[in-house]
This record gives sequence, C-alpha cells and structure tokens, in this order.
Amino acid sequence: MRDDAKSGEAAEGNKVQMMSIEEHLNGAAGTPTLSTLQTLFANGRAPLIWGVLWGVIQAAAPLGIWWLDAATVYGMSIALIAAVYIGFAVADGRPSVIAVETTVTGAFVVLAAAGVTGSAWLIVIGFVGHGLKDLWQHRSHFVANTRWWPPFCMTIDFVAAAIIAVAIVSGVTFHQ
Repeated sequence: MRDDAKSGEAAEGNKVQMMSIEEHLNGAAGTPTLSTLQTLFANGRAPLIWGVLWGVIQAAAPLGIWWLDAATVYGMSIALIAAVYIGFAVADGRPSVIAVETTVTGAFVVLAAAGVTGSAWLIVIGFVGHGLKDLWQHRSHFVANTRWWPPFCMTIDFVAAAIIAVAIVSGVTFHQ
C-alpha cells in the first residue's frame, strides 16, 4: 500500500495524480520539469555519455602507468572490469548467477593474459567481447539490479576497443 493511502488521504477522496516520465519531461501543467541531468538519466543517455568519457580515459590509461607495457595495462583492465560482474552476481545472491559470472570472468582473465604477451588484437577482442556481454546483460537482465551499468560499461568497452584498434592499425606498439 502506498504511503499516501496509509495516511488517510486516499480514504478522504483526495486522489494522488501519477504522471509518466513523458509528462515530467514535457513539463505537464503544474509540475516541475526535470533537470538536465534527470532528463539524461530518464532517457537513458547519461550512462552512454559517461561511458564515452570513461572509454577515452580507459584507452589512455597506459599513459598514466607508463612503466608497464600498454598490453599489460589493458589486460589488467579487462580482468578488472570483467570481475565487477562477480560483485553484481554476489549482490544478486543466486548461486547459479554467481557461478556463471565467475566462469565468464575467468574466460576474460585468460583472454586478457593472452593479450599481455600475444597480439594486441586480443586486447581489442577482449574489450569488444566484454561490450557484447554487457549488451546481453542489458537485454536479458540475467544479473538483477544492473539497470544503468551495462550500457555504461558497454560504451566504455566499445570506445576503448575502437581507439585501440585505430592505434594498432596506425602502428602503435603495445609491447616493449
């Protein structure tokens, strides 16, 4: 039961008007309009915008950890971002989800480790693969309560993969 019904407002005949997000976005008469940030989240764009920003930062990460090969930095990043879903799976609480997410993370760790010493294209495959996993998660909701995270992380993965692919084609080396 809603709080307003508990307080007796509904019993007295005062109806609480519920409005859709569209009405909020359009600023229905007598209602405050949403802020720009609220509108971005309501439309689902904010995770994508932040994902682009963090994707560029992800691609530039080896510049901040200059003493390691770029492939090592990217490999560690792939393993770390894959492991985030173990935390989501634990929060979800279902043993089958924890088992699946741990197995998927293990596969990304193996791919990332291969990318540390192998072809830099393995790093691109790792980021693209993780982005596709995020897309699947967003569509299936396999792990509960990850509404905004998959589009955010998918965008990071695809932006970083694209930048790294351009760097590979341009002749940048990822191993010393």
